[in-house]
Amino acid sequence: MTDLRFDGATLDRDRWLPHYLPAWSSRAASAASYRLEGGALVLDVPVDHPVWCAGDHVPPLRVSGLQSGSWSGPVGSTRGQQRFREGQVVREEQPWFEGWLPSGEGGGLVAIEAAMTLSPRSMAALWLSGFEDDDEQLRCGELCVFEIFGKDLGPGSAEVGVGVKAFRDPALAQDFAAPRVRVDVTEPHDYAVEWDVEQAVFSVDGQVVRRCARPPVYPLQLMLAVFDFPEWSVGDDDDLVPELRVSRVWG
Repeated sequence: MTDLRFDGATLDRDRWLPHYLPAWSSRAASAASYRLEGGALVLDVPVDHPVWCAGDHVPPLRVSGLQSGSWSGPVGSTRGQQRFREGQVVREEQPWFEGWLPSGEGGGLVAIEAAMTLSPRSMAALWLSGFEDDDEQLRCGELCVFEIFGKDLGPGSAEVGVGVKAFRDPALAQDFAAPRVRVDVTEPHDYAVEWDVEQAVFSVDGQVVRRCARPPVYPLQLMLAVFDFPEWSVGDDDDLVPELRVSRVWG
């Protein structure tokens, strides 16, 4: 059992890299805004946080994220994780980093206790993404543990995105949906996925919300992040700071 907590004075850098896909940007430009307080990790997007990959990624986004794995090829190459368009090239070469890569031999379990403060222009998510260390980089599928947009919140409920995202992996079938769940996301709740070669089971507070057949079982890294989408502004919300508060990650 791996049990990652945030009750220390500093982030465990043997497990977490506090950057969001830095190969396509840089360490400096992709650094997360975070703090450890009250036994929890708090990721946020301050009002002066820079746009990530400005002029390249559509739509524009600002993001604070941690990931449990990272690597890339040399500058100018196309070898890197989670490229978001054809012809994407590495801007800053990243060293090999393996913090926690669950699965690889037939399945696993990953769960998180989290609360979030979101507006209609923000989103928070935990997803497991293929490490993509195969020669053709086809082991790139994802298991989305939760993807919650502020615009999809209701009184005491939320659309919780879960499922399998195939991306370029020809062995996977896209199977993603966002069922509405009776949950107040501003309070701590447990979001989890348990999977084997046959299926992935997604749950909130122990209640199954979806099942997806034949998920990826190669090494997966954790991606934990909160996002702000400036183009979704309604004109009087630039002062809002989305937050994702995480007490524990385990599996």
